[in-house]
Amino acid sequence: MTTAADRPRLLLVEDDAALAQALALGLSRRGFDVAQAGGGANALERVAVESFAAIVLDLTLPDIDGLDVLRSLRARGVTTPILVLTARGTVGDRVHGLRQGADDYLPKPFDLDELEARLHSLIRRVRPTGGATLPERLEFGPLAVDTADGVCYAQGRAIELSSRERAMLCALLARPRHAVTRERLWDAVFADAREVQSDAIEVVAYRLRKKLAGLGVEIAVLRGVGYLIRDERR
Repeated sequence: MTTAADRPRLLLVEDDAALAQALALGLSRRGFDVAQAGGGANALERVAVESFAAIVLDLTLPDIDGLDVLRSLRARGVTTPILVLTARGTVGDRVHGLRQGADDYLPKPFDLDELEARLHSLIRRVRPTGGATLPERLEFGPLAVDTADGVCYAQGRAIELSSRERAMLCALLARPRHAVTRERLWDAVFADAREVQSDAIEVVAYRLRKKLAGLGVEIAVLRGVGYLIRDERR
C-alpha cells in the first residue's frame, strides 16, 4: 500500500489555472504529491525552502520566462530533475532547453500517460532501482560520484550536474578508459523516454564536456562505437 511518504513530491509551475488544476488532479491520482506555483518568482521561492523529487516547468510564465527560471535554479546548484512542459515545441527549442539544464522536454499538447512515464524515469535516474548495482563511489582522476546520494565531485568540490549528465558520467566512470556503447549510454541516460531526438546523446555529452573542462579528463567519442572517459590528451 502506498503511503503519503512514498508519493514522489512534484512542483508544478504552470500559470494556466485550469490546466494546472487538471494536471495536479491527474498526477495526484497517479501517485504523486503535487505542489503548485503560478509563476517563476513563486517557483524560485518554493524551491529555496522545499524539497521536490522533480519539477514540471512551463516556459511561458507571467512574470519570469521559464528559461530564466531554469537557468537561475541551475546557477543556484539545484540538481532536482526538471521537465520542461511548453508549447514551444520545435527541435531548436528542445535543444536550447536541454542546453540550459532541462532534463527532459515535453511539448504541448501531450498525453498524461507519457508525462507520468517521463517523470518516473527522471526520478529513477536520481535514485536508481533495479538493474546493475553500482559501487557506492565511482572515481577517476579528479572526479568522484557518490552513487547513493547522487552528489558529483571534481577535485573534492561538489559540482552541479543535471540528472542526465550525472547518469552519463556514472556510466562512463563505471568503465574508465573503456568504450561505452551508445546503446548502453542511451539506456542509462534516456531510460523509458520516448520521442527523444537522435542527437540527444551528443547534447548531453556536450554539456558534460563543458562542465569537466580544465580538470585533466576528457570525454572522447569513438565513431561507430560510443564514448569513453580518459586522461586528457594534450
